Amino acid sequence: MSLLEHMDTGQASAGKTSAVPTENDRPLVELSHVEKHFGKLHVLKDINLKVNKGEVLVVVGPSGSGKSTMCRTINRLETIDSGTIRIDGQPLPQEGKELANLRAEVGMVFQQFNLFANKTILENVTLAPVKVRHMSKKDADDLGMDLLARVGVESQAAKMPSQLSGGQQQRVAIARALAMQPKIMLFDEPTSALDPEMVNEVLDVMMKLASEGMTMICVTHEMGFARKAADHVVFMADGRILEKGTPEQFFDHPQTDRAKDFLSKILTH
Repeated sequence: MSLLEHMDTGQASAGKTSAVPTENDRPLVELSHVEKHFGKLHVLKDINLKVNKGEVLVVVGPSGSGKSTMCRTINRLETIDSGTIRIDGQPLPQEGKELANLRAEVGMVFQQFNLFANKTILENVTLAPVKVRHMSKKDADDLGMDLLARVGVESQAAKMPSQLSGGQQQRVAIARALAMQPKIMLFDEPTSALDPEMVNEVLDVMMKLASEGMTMICVTHEMGFARKAADHVVFMADGRILEKGTPEQFFDHPQTDRAKDFLSKILTH
């Protein structure tokens, strides 16, 4: 049984081999002419992006390039000034119940784990399915234990977050997001707060998700992960998307001087 077997039937079969051409032709995520300012700072400049079902998009670029801001606009943790964002063909809701429903379908894993310190690991994973999805406690516990097993921390289910390592806590955060049966997973620098020896255990879980067909948008500095897991790589700098391509195109044949400079610095260490 894979991580995706707890997703709804449409999501589990909506990877690259979907038999429904009308849905497969429609991007799961589409950003069109998105603009965003923080005061006088222009952080997103005419962002245009499409991600299809089952694709893994990795977003790379220097710090301050707008990567995380773009990621956070997709579930409206950041508002936009102009342009449109569509999820599965529908415009991003502005507020209220529709926005809450959208956020339930767009899982997000942050730099920090944001686990509830006063709840056990299993309770952290099952809280939202019970409260938002109205799942029975038994079903939520069964789902939670299965997901914890798949991210390799089922033995920690009864512990509190403070008793786990950073890598273990981040894997719990991934299981918690998956428990909402999302259509897409957003990862915003999920390994940047981890000690180096803990990074691979989180990347391994992300690689497994990618191999099973989960639609993913990943903001990361982990170039090895980008090479192995991505269908497409987007390079951002100064609030703009400067390059899009396959990992081979981007890493082996970057087109812009900005990308060449970025890669020359990051791949020599």
